[in-house]
Order: sequence, then structure tokens, then C-alpha cells
Amino acid sequence: MSRAGAPLKGRAGRLARLMPSASPSSAARTPFVLLVVLLLGGGLITLLLLNSALNEGSFRLSELKRDTTELTDEQQALQRDVDSYSQPGALERRARELGMVPGGSPAFLDPDGTVRGVPTKATAPPPSPSPTPSPEPTPEDGAQADEAGPGVPSPTPSGTATPSPGAAAEPESEDAPAPENTPATPPPTTPGR
Repeated sequence: MSRAGAPLKGRAGRLARLMPSASPSSAARTPFVLLVVLLLGGGLITLLLLNSALNEGSFRLSELKRDTTELTDEQQALQRDVDSYSQPGALERRARELGMVPGGSPAFLDPDGTVRGVPTKATAPPPSPSPTPSPEPTPEDGAQADEAGPGVPSPTPSGTATPSPGAAAEPESEDAPAPENTPATPPPTTPGR
């Protein structure tokens, strides 16, 4: 019928010229398709790595927030401890435990060596009578207490009488040694001597 290699004439020839041939166009499309596939694959891998890095940063951030919360709680607990030790009542109690006594009226030295104010010696106030719990009376102690009368305090096991709550504390004798808790104060000195 017709030859395969013969040029087309007429209408078929014009259509063949409008349509590009198969071999040159497929050779030009292959690098472009490979480039698009490589770009898409590289973009997906980049998104995967970026997502992994963001998740790792998110885990680290939540861990740091938890650590910050724990440290803040610890800091607040320590601040409460400092505040409780800084209260006037706690400071006074600890000072008394160390043997310190409240100071008297202060005196000041002027630059020329004169003393301004009247210095007074700090003395410890008399200890407040603390009620000591008396043991339950045994039949022997009870009999002795009944014989002594209702107004006389009952003796304690050590042999000393417990003061009644309404009774005033008796001062100790003047020749008794000073309590061990009162520190000895040195005599006042003047500067330059």
C-alpha cells in the first residue's frame, strides 16, 4: 500500500509537521523529570529532618521547663526557711540559746574622744518560771502532802519545792555565782589609752 519512509503530502503532512516527533522530545523530557523528582525527594527529606529537629527541641524545652519549675519550688522553700529564721521571735530565741542578752542603752564615742550617752551594762533578765510537770503522787507522797497541809507545795522527787503559779520567783542570794550564760563585759575604754 504506502511506503513507510515516504513523505506525507497534503493534509497529513501538515499535521505531521505540527506534531513534534517522538524521539527528540522524550530525550529532552528525561532530565527535567529527574530534576523534578530529585527536588521533590530532597524537599521531603528536608521537611522530615526539620520536623525531627523541632520535635527534639520541643522535648528539650519541656524538660527545661520542668527543671525550672522544680528549681523555683526549691528556691521558694529555701526562701521560706530564711524568712522563718529571720523573724524577730526566732532571732531572739536563737540569741538566748547562744547566751546573748538584750543590750542596754547605747553610748557613742565622738571623734574627739568624749562619750555621748550613758553606757549601761547589759544584764540578763531573770528566767521566767516555767511550770515543771509534777509526777503523779504515790501513796507515800500523797500522805506527806496531806500532812503538810493544803497551802504548802509538795516536794518533787529531787527534794526541791515547785513554786506555785501565783508565787513570785525568789531572788537568789547575792553571793551566788553569776549564771554561766551571761558573758562578762570588759570595762569601757577610751580611744588612745
